[in-house]
Amino acid sequence: MARGDVPQDSYHLVGISFFILGLGTLLPWNFFITAIPYFQGRLAGANSTAETLGTNHTGPADAFNFNNWVTLLSQLPLLLFTLLNSFLYQCIPETVRILGSLLVILLLFTLTAALVKVDVSPGPFFSITMASVWFINSFCAVLQGSLFGQLGTMPSTYSTLFLSGQGLAGIFAALAMLMSMASGVDAQTSALGYFITPCVGILMSIVCYLSLPHLEFARYYLAKEPSKAQGQELETKAELLHSDEKDGIPNSPLTLDLDSEKEPELEPEEPQQPGKPSVFVVFRKIWLTALCLVLVFTVTLSVFPAITAMVTSSTSPGKWSQFFNPVCCFLLFNVMDWLGRSLTSYFLWDAYFITFMLLFAVSNGYLMSLTMCLAPRQVLPHEKEVAGTLMTFFLALGLSCGAALSFLFKALL
Repeated sequence: MARGDVPQDSYHLVGISFFILGLGTLLPWNFFITAIPYFQGRLAGANSTAETLGTNHTGPADAFNFNNWVTLLSQLPLLLFTLLNSFLYQCIPETVRILGSLLVILLLFTLTAALVKVDVSPGPFFSITMASVWFINSFCAVLQGSLFGQLGTMPSTYSTLFLSGQGLAGIFAALAMLMSMASGVDAQTSALGYFITPCVGILMSIVCYLSLPHLEFARYYLAKEPSKAQGQELETKAELLHSDEKDGIPNSPLTLDLDSEKEPELEPEEPQQPGKPSVFVVFRKIWLTALCLVLVFTVTLSVFPAITAMVTSSTSPGKWSQFFNPVCCFLLFNVMDWLGRSLTSYFLWDAYFITFMLLFAVSNGYLMSLTMCLAPRQVLPHEKEVAGTLMTFFLALGLSCGAALSFLFKALL
């Protein structure tokens, strides 16, 4: 390949790989929160039955406040380890961080599936589950931060594909729950099949990651040499960091010319340096986008799933009552979140709660995708990996703030 020539993504293999990697990063979180009724049933002392998978136990039996704790203990390690990853990402090789995290997550989820067959009293079961949630999300934080750092060096289309894959993880989990409930097999087999499903997804993610070094398109963009990085096809769409010389008015940091493909001019006082980028310099450039991301997830996680999972159907008891929460809370939210990330639309039908969940989810998906795609365009090429890693930290900060607020909101109900 001649110098300056950009290789093609043959058969869209790199795009498909990042889509599946996005799916794999959020499968553990989504499979845990979608299975809240199963966990609450175990904590209430019930055996794992078909009804346990679909029955809401958020009344007096929810003595452990499981849905609040699983949300909080998912997001705190995400926050802590993305912060750690933001500063120490250069100390550990990227392959070790990504592949190692995937393997540990696979191991921990295998243990979670095995626990379905083990008869454990509610107290120890709660402790074991919370420990699993903590460690799984700790490694998910390292995994997401590392992958977003990689995506910062690639065309923005691949960030969109990755985020779309993450959105699909929730749909995948909700459908797996519905299939488990409707399968008609015995309770333990149903629950075991449900928890084995994400293990398959993680294995697919491992295969996709291992395939990237063998794809010329991925090698071109993920190369670490500064000289090659400066020659990449940049994804910055506008001169985000410059004042308008004609009018003397600074441009908004969120202003984008979406039709422009040119590389931004470099300010004389801030030449492009091939050395190590400063985390604080990058933060000054993306702080507004980061703040938007924090606020989006603070609002979302304060009510989903801790509060929305408490809603029950007002219709008479029956099959629909059993399927209401998995369909109208988890499946509906994740479909609309995915559609929001993909900038498409969906139909509405006749219930206030369902309409609210549609609008809630599509705005969450759209704003999350917008902020994550904007941040790498606001920095210089050699700073994009740091920007991606920092934005993952602020995503975790928003999630953690929302998870903490969910306790307050639930107490007020």
